[in-house]
Amino acid sequence: MHALFEEAGKFMAGRILSEADTSAQVELDSGKRVKVKAANILLKFEKPAPADLIAQAQAVAETIELDLAWEFAPEDEFGFADLARDYFSENATLAQQAGALFRLYDAPHYFRRAGKGRFKKASAEILQQALAAIEKKKAVLAQIDDWASALGRGECPQPIRDQLYKILFKPDKNAPEYKAVVEASRATHTAPLDLLQKAGAIDSSYQFHWKRFLFDNFPKGTGFPALTAPQPPDDLPLATVQAYSIDDSQTTEIDDALSVQGLGTGTVVLGIHIAAPGLAIVPGSPLDQLGRNRLSTVYMPGYKITMLPDEVVQIYTLDEGRANPAVSLYVTVNEATLEITGTETKLERVPVVANLRHDQLDHIVTEAWLTDPEVQVENTPQRLLDLREQLSFLHRLAKSLKAQREVVRGKPENFNRPDYNFRLIGNDRGEPNGTEQVQITTRQRGAPLDLIVAEAAIVANSTWGLMLADHGVPGIYRSQASMAPGVKVRMGTKALPHAGIGVKAYSWATSPLRRYTDLVNQWQIIACARHGKTAALAAPFKPKDADLFSIISSFDAAYSAYNGYQGGMERFWTLKYVEQNGITELNATVFKEGPGGSFLVRADDIPLVFPVLGAQNLPRGARLKIKLGEVDEITLDIHGTVIERLDDPADASDEGPVEDSEAEDDDTVAGPIAIAVDVNEAPAESPAAATTP
Repeated sequence: MHALFEEAGKFMAGRILSEADTSAQVELDSGKRVKVKAANILLKFEKPAPADLIAQAQAVAETIELDLAWEFAPEDEFGFADLARDYFSENATLAQQAGALFRLYDAPHYFRRAGKGRFKKASAEILQQALAAIEKKKAVLAQIDDWASALGRGECPQPIRDQLYKILFKPDKNAPEYKAVVEASRATHTAPLDLLQKAGAIDSSYQFHWKRFLFDNFPKGTGFPALTAPQPPDDLPLATVQAYSIDDSQTTEIDDALSVQGLGTGTVVLGIHIAAPGLAIVPGSPLDQLGRNRLSTVYMPGYKITMLPDEVVQIYTLDEGRANPAVSLYVTVNEATLEITGTETKLERVPVVANLRHDQLDHIVTEAWLTDPEVQVENTPQRLLDLREQLSFLHRLAKSLKAQREVVRGKPENFNRPDYNFRLIGNDRGEPNGTEQVQITTRQRGAPLDLIVAEAAIVANSTWGLMLADHGVPGIYRSQASMAPGVKVRMGTKALPHAGIGVKAYSWATSPLRRYTDLVNQWQIIACARHGKTAALAAPFKPKDADLFSIISSFDAAYSAYNGYQGGMERFWTLKYVEQNGITELNATVFKEGPGGSFLVRADDIPLVFPVLGAQNLPRGARLKIKLGEVDEITLDIHGTVIERLDDPADASDEGPVEDSEAEDDDTVAGPIAIAVDVNEAPAESPAAATTP
């Protein structure tokens, strides 16, 4: 005796060896013996052989028309043998009964399973919905196949082009566009990004990077909603100073200015004046929400996305020729010893007499010009001559402050590498398209005007950070526990030391037009200036305020993304510079070992870090002549091969400059872009495999 039975959703047949009330021992054709529950045995038969019955039943199942079977099926629950007798004849054969079982089991949209070998037919409405869904699935599968074929031929269907960034970076893996890319990549044995490039999905390498950034960070675009720009308070006192700012010519959000009073009296008062949007923007207001959503201005060569609308910036930026609302820190300094003897914070309007641009003045304002009154430079602007004595004092003070910080820091700050400035020719400050000619110029780090501004900002940020702590008012701080390797700078709400800068506390408060953290801190500082010891009661953010921690978390993520994009775009334009100028060889300095026997080098004359091969046992600082490989503008990748070593291996003094390791943390080498397309996933079902009614 043989038995046909169901086991784990599969139909099998074999010879019955023994049988009890609730189960039977069955031997399969393979010789394997299995214990089968009696309820799972659907047919018992003498002939044909088990394998023959299954083969015959499968052939019969193929002949059963589901629409006709559904018409024949009774309305109530029924068994497969009942349907076989209705469909074939009253004397339905064993093969016909088993064939009906197989066909019913494989058509759940027509017949719902109601038990072992029992079924109930679907209602007409549900059946029509199921058949429509099947047809839709067939159409989708056919569309996937068509799109995959087009990609394989080097053509990009428009729906895939429209969803390029979603497919690559945040895909819906059930979407047909995504599945088409996976299928085409698998069929052509081509990486997804290469496949899409060859198919023309990426028209412009620059637009690829730009639109990817917008997709991740500005999915609704970079425009601002219509908002009323708030005016500053009209009762602010007018400061009796003549302030001036020091920025790059491209700067439109002028956050800070300086003033000096009392030169020659023995006691000098340095004014550090910070633009004060916090005097009018109200926490929780629509404009505040706008700033909180953006969190920072985004910078890139030739362009920027501002945190605040231009009409707001224009009210509060410290433009020359007018009295601007400001939060001012007045620092009293002993003119002879340069010791700071006191500080005071005021809310006021500050007359700004000049917006100095360091890129226009660096060749004049040198250390020699500042320290020796006899040094004269042709065509020096009169207003710069008028400020020469003040700038000389500020430079002397800045050098002293830096030296004091370096004592706390434990070692001097080294500026071995220059800053690089990018200028795009042809975009007139509009959104670039990637075809512009790029110019790269250098500026020595720690130039006198830079040093003056940097040290003033450190004084303000550290002084205000300690002031907030003294008043019991929380703020947003940056801290670093030590200079030990691996100890990172962190953001938090407590006034902790910043070892890397060498101060007891460091808040971010000097760029409120450009960073949301600084605007938040400005609100807290304004509360201290207005309310003194009761500031904690009036400040917008209270101790342990969950909202403050949320801001820190959001800012950290956004600022990292913005800086990453800025670094990527600077690398893009550097590679463009290499291509536009036909650079095939350059000199570079080794700064650490890379993977796979490579070395990471930094180009001597352009801001480019990349891996090189072709040499062994190279120390940090080794100077090399490098032959460049091909540029990949999508991955921002370039490799090099060592031509020769330029320094004397036996003479350490002949090595190139290498900064401290912590200064190199931001150096990244671009490689293949991490995309979210997984070609190893199960392939999409082919249209031919879809069930047909």
